[in-house]
Amino acid sequence: MSEFAELRDRTCIAGVGETAYTRGTKKSGLELALEASVSAIEDAGIKPEVIDAVILPGGAGGGGTAGDFIANLGLQDLHYTASLQEMGGAMSVSAVECAVTALATGIVHYALIPLCSRFYSGRRARQVNSDPGTGLQSASTIRDYYAPFGVAAPPQHYAWMAQRHMQLYGTTHEQLGSVAVAMRRHAQMHPNAVMKAIPMTLEDYLASRWVSYPYRLLDCCLETDGAAALLMTTAERAKDARSRPVYVMGVASGHPYPPHDLPNRDDILKMGLDYCAPRGFVMAGVKPADMDFAEIYDCFTGQLILQLEAAGFCKRGEGGPFVEHGRIELGGELPVNTHGGLLSQAHNAGMNHVVEAVVQLRHEAGARQVNDAELGLVTGWGGHGHGSMAILRR
Repeated sequence: MSEFAELRDRTCIAGVGETAYTRGTKKSGLELALEASVSAIEDAGIKPEVIDAVILPGGAGGGGTAGDFIANLGLQDLHYTASLQEMGGAMSVSAVECAVTALATGIVHYALIPLCSRFYSGRRARQVNSDPGTGLQSASTIRDYYAPFGVAAPPQHYAWMAQRHMQLYGTTHEQLGSVAVAMRRHAQMHPNAVMKAIPMTLEDYLASRWVSYPYRLLDCCLETDGAAALLMTTAERAKDARSRPVYVMGVASGHPYPPHDLPNRDDILKMGLDYCAPRGFVMAGVKPADMDFAEIYDCFTGQLILQLEAAGFCKRGEGGPFVEHGRIELGGELPVNTHGGLLSQAHNAGMNHVVEAVVQLRHEAGARQVNDAELGLVTGWGGHGHGSMAILRR
């Protein structure tokens, strides 16, 4: 047995909480993060004062500092804090990994993981640029080497990867569109999805304006405001939780090389998930074919396809055909992003993906419930390809 397996099923997600996801808010990041945290604490059925760890996926920019949560939640014996910023959108799942190690080793007993994203209001309140002081992933590379040639925004960077995939493997616009349409259909079944009332057909997708070839507007994730939180504990303590615990079978993080520069990689399509997915499956003792659903970080349609390949659901180059003909929709072979994902539910840096996986495994997803769901996978993607993955079970 691998040494990774020693952490299998040792820890649980005992509580989850979310705010409404909106495009515009008057609430601060801390207000939203606290709202989600209180919901997660109540969902777990614990008292705030037993929490002895706060793990911040986005650092202070994700809703507040550890001190803010101590003061506002009355965490009188907090003795473990961690902050993950380098991982970008992979940070939510990497925060779960951080909690697993702290809980399983006995350093802490209850860990709160809050994250607020104000991508809509925050970006309009200040000028976003590629100054390294903003904390933007790969900011120095973008400022010094990409921006002088007119390449500064994420759709442009990620479009390079999609172009290469199309060039090598014949991936089509219709296949990218299949991802966007599936996400929108799932969002229409979620009461807390920003795009729940706006349907989309493949024709709608193909008619949307170009952003950066081969990406159209509807290939790109949303900018939204909102927060979510997880409350994690050990398997033994989770027996007393109010809600059904969801067990962490496997979790892993990885980085591409070089981490902050796409064109200088030997393989532009190789990302952090390629490195960490095998470790995650070894820890969990299961295979991709065992998954009942997958919540895949969908910052752009092409990046979802790349991650399906990297996670082992299909071979390199087969991701385009894999997403066709309703295969990734509810009722299909592998339902993906049953909440609508970043493309159609909301963009909370992947924390909403983790929450949805928990809801699915509790069998509380209503109309979008995957039948008899027992195992699910969640991925994260950040910067220019930092990756993370968690395998969860009922």
